[in-house]
Amino acid sequence: MQRVVSVVAHLGFRLQALPPALCRPLSCAQDVLRRTPLYDFHLAHGGKMVAFAGWSLPVQYRDSHTDSHLHTRQHCSLFDVSHMLQISVPAAGAVHLATALLKNPEVRLAGLAARDSLRLEAGLCLYGNDIDEHTTPVEGSLSWTLGKRRRAAMDFPGAKVIVPQLKGKVQRRRVGLMCEGAPMRAHSPILNMEGTKIGAVTSGCPSPSLKKNVAMGYVPCEYSRPGTMLLVEVRRKQQIAVVSKMPFVPTNYYTLK
Repeated sequence: MQRVVSVVAHLGFRLQALPPALCRPLSCAQDVLRRTPLYDFHLAHGGKMVAFAGWSLPVQYRDSHTDSHLHTRQHCSLFDVSHMLQISVPAAGAVHLATALLKNPEVRLAGLAARDSLRLEAGLCLYGNDIDEHTTPVEGSLSWTLGKRRRAAMDFPGAKVIVPQLKGKVQRRRVGLMCEGAPMRAHSPILNMEGTKIGAVTSGCPSPSLKKNVAMGYVPCEYSRPGTMLLVEVRRKQQIAVVSKMPFVPTNYYTLK
């Protein structure tokens, strides 16, 4: 993914894993959904709108999900995240900015579906699925977010629990998983090779870039080593999954210099 141009922020969440009540086609007259400043812009460009967490947002446009995903990796895409209330331009100027960006032949629009599969390939967490207020950075394989000074000073919330975890072991860790066959989805049970349940998938989808199924989930520390063979139950059938390093696809983030 060479560049991802966003009106206001970066890629990242799991669409399929969300409850149907939070992500569904717009069909109920009683639904009162909030609209971003680009709502009409999305419709004019063929956006297929869905209800997501109280907002009307495009899941994709005229391109297929796979085409949109691969275009973003090879070129550049524009995603509207003003529903996250992180506006970096005045609402009145959002359409003008989006229109100007689309004049670049490399830039296309991307919806929720592509954004989700891209963040999963990158091993990025979706809050509420892969991490929440009960997850420590060590359990979530996010220890890199804690700098040396803060570790030494222990001046951050939860330090009395987290710092000892950095020096020792934790009961569980977030890991990447890859498998053939049916895609792994959130809540799919993870089992050891003896068939005992040891964890659960938190996010998963087919990877358009790798042509394999990728997922994230939590397992006991002794099963977290890359290359470990496990079983994942999908549609009541068990299939082999391999613990894999993340990101699944090497990152090549574009940053301003």
